[in-house]
Amino acid sequence: MKPDSDMTAPKDGQTEARKYWMGILARAETDRLETAYQSLDPRPEYLHLRPPEIGMAMVRARAEARGERFNLGEMTLSRCSVRLAGGGVGHGYVAGRDRRHAELAALFDALLQDPQNGPALYRSVIDPIARELARSRAERAAKTAATRVNFFTMVRGED
Repeated sequence: MKPDSDMTAPKDGQTEARKYWMGILARAETDRLETAYQSLDPRPEYLHLRPPEIGMAMVRARAEARGERFNLGEMTLSRCSVRLAGGGVGHGYVAGRDRRHAELAALFDALLQDPQNGPALYRSVIDPIARELARSRAERAAKTAATRVNFFTMVRGED
């Protein structure tokens, strides 16, 4: 097996749901997550398995989305891992240098995995943030579409 081969976890419902909410948490604004955290009652007790830290990651790409992989470049990221007092573990990875964002993403990842409280937290935190992100993406797409230039080539008749 080539070292670059795609290796993915089994595609079960929980794995897919977790991928989704981790993506939402990574793209959410830190202030939005902070507000959601402050509204938790009671606020969960947790300890750092890996304190928030900043590092670099190599970004890999493919030519035309199906060619050979190549190193596109490095990007800065922040990561954190936490354990809740009840034993749940969460991880947060976010682009950029925001330690608090990574910590909050890890905390919400751990909380969302709880079968009793996770679904309610999903509805109150993840769903609204996902709608905000979708709305923002749609607004950006509309602004981009308004400035689109269509290039075309005219075929000259040959004599």
